[in-house]
Amino acid sequence: MIELFILMMERVGLIILLAFLLVNVPYFKRMLLSRETNRSKFRLILIFGVFAVISNFTGIEITENQIVPSNVLTYLNNDASIANTRTLVIGVSGLIGGPFVGSLVGLIAGVHRVIQGAVTGLFYIPASVLVGLLSGVIGKRLAKENQFPKPMLGAVVGIGMEVIQMLFILCFSGDLQDGMNLVRLIALPMILLNSVGTFIFLSILTTTLKQEEQAKAVQTHDVLALAAETLPYFREGLNDRSCQQVARIIKHYTKVSAISMTDSHQILAHVGSGDDHHIPELEVITELSREVLRTGKMTIARTKEEVGCSHPDCPLQAAIVIPLLSHDKIVGTLKMYFTDPTRLTHVEEQLAEGLGTIFSSQLELGEAEVQSKLLKEAEIKSLQAQVNPHFFFNAINTISALMRKDAENARRLLLQLSTYFRGNLQGAVQTTIPLAQELEQVQAYLSLEQARFPNRYQVDFEIEEGLEENKVPPYAIQVLVENTIRHAFGNRKTNNHVKVVAHKIDRNVIIDVWDNGMGIPEERKALLGKEAVKSEKGTGTALENLARRIDNLYSGAGSFQIENRPTGGSHVRLTLPITE
Repeated sequence: MIELFILMMERVGLIILLAFLLVNVPYFKRMLLSRETNRSKFRLILIFGVFAVISNFTGIEITENQIVPSNVLTYLNNDASIANTRTLVIGVSGLIGGPFVGSLVGLIAGVHRVIQGAVTGLFYIPASVLVGLLSGVIGKRLAKENQFPKPMLGAVVGIGMEVIQMLFILCFSGDLQDGMNLVRLIALPMILLNSVGTFIFLSILTTTLKQEEQAKAVQTHDVLALAAETLPYFREGLNDRSCQQVARIIKHYTKVSAISMTDSHQILAHVGSGDDHHIPELEVITELSREVLRTGKMTIARTKEEVGCSHPDCPLQAAIVIPLLSHDKIVGTLKMYFTDPTRLTHVEEQLAEGLGTIFSSQLELGEAEVQSKLLKEAEIKSLQAQVNPHFFFNAINTISALMRKDAENARRLLLQLSTYFRGNLQGAVQTTIPLAQELEQVQAYLSLEQARFPNRYQVDFEIEEGLEENKVPPYAIQVLVENTIRHAFGNRKTNNHVKVVAHKIDRNVIIDVWDNGMGIPEERKALLGKEAVKSEKGTGTALENLARRIDNLYSGAGSFQIENRPTGGSHVRLTLPITE
């Protein structure tokens, strides 16, 4: 038994060695991870079927309870038996692939065992199929969340499957006494070593795949960090500055020798090996890049010739070229170069494909943000344009009335109005202006109103020192002051006070406009700033216009508030975030 034990250890070691070599093949790893598909199941049957045949060929021949020395068992006498690792292979195939895989591997192993010799060994076929079926059912029940059964459970299953094999030998090998003698000789070594072999086989599988998952987790973390760092640059689109920064970031997070980026006609950045001659030029210098730009498909070059660099001392020996797309249009390429072709593995291919998808999405996001910003600015300017006629028509009416009474004063006001609109034209392309400029325009408006109604309104200003250069939306204060003068006091001719206060709280500029007027009816106050409110003295859109501009300009971070004062009158507050 000791000699058989040692020989069985050699056979188990051979299967374990084959298993170790197999799990380090990327193709086999992918097959294991997709083992639920029919294609993977048939491939697993083929692989484990070969393992089972090898187990039969490398078995230990036993005749009359004696070990017969041999190297490869191609044929057996009718009275000979084999101690081998067949049950180990069948059991593992079932634990990994399920009952379908286990049963067919068992069938292959049993049929081959019968072909080897010993017609009385026909029972090996149902025995092997049963072992495969049972181990497959157990493996399927034990497997959770696409994981393999734990090695210790596999060892227990290995013991059970080998016990079943021993029972078949005992019951169907012919003479009961001969069966008992054979089982007494081979049972302990085969049960022990095949269970240990199953444990080691599954340990190799689970450890290797766990390392693969850990590597993918690290890679995923790096890819997410990479994507977060490159997003601000891709928002700018493909240009020299953004691509140079992106190339540096990608090279930092990956194991490539060089990173190059192009638009549709020239190199924009190259970082790493070969940067002495891979420099921005008028055209993309490699035919490889031109092909990717033409087809829109990721291309892999595994030789220096395929890379296509014309420089004689170029160190770049392999490359992955990924198209960058925006709205299904090819806008450039990302090239990952290697000085050692062996470092271009399947992992790098998957990484490159994933980066291409991420970067293309980021480019589309950048374009969408630019378009959104342009649309928002267009809407803000459209709203501003609505304010100009509002003020203009009121100013012209005032000057027109003054021309009959005081032509010189009307002339002065007309010049002031001209100055006002000249400043307005200078800031027409801006969505915000300095607070000082806004206050000048308010003073221009007030001068026109005071000329029309002398001493009727008293407007005081309290502006915190240092706020003059802070930006505010054009006409923000003028609209509030004008609205107050037109609506707050009714026909009251005296004691009409307006106070404008501007100060800073945290990172906001707060603008308050107070008045001692009649207040606002509650039903109207609830609508002001939210929708156009009908008015006898205007279009009713001024406050809604202002509130919309603030909301669009500051993306909801600014606010427009209006309330009645307990002592009489109303109070409007604008909260405007300070923007650098």
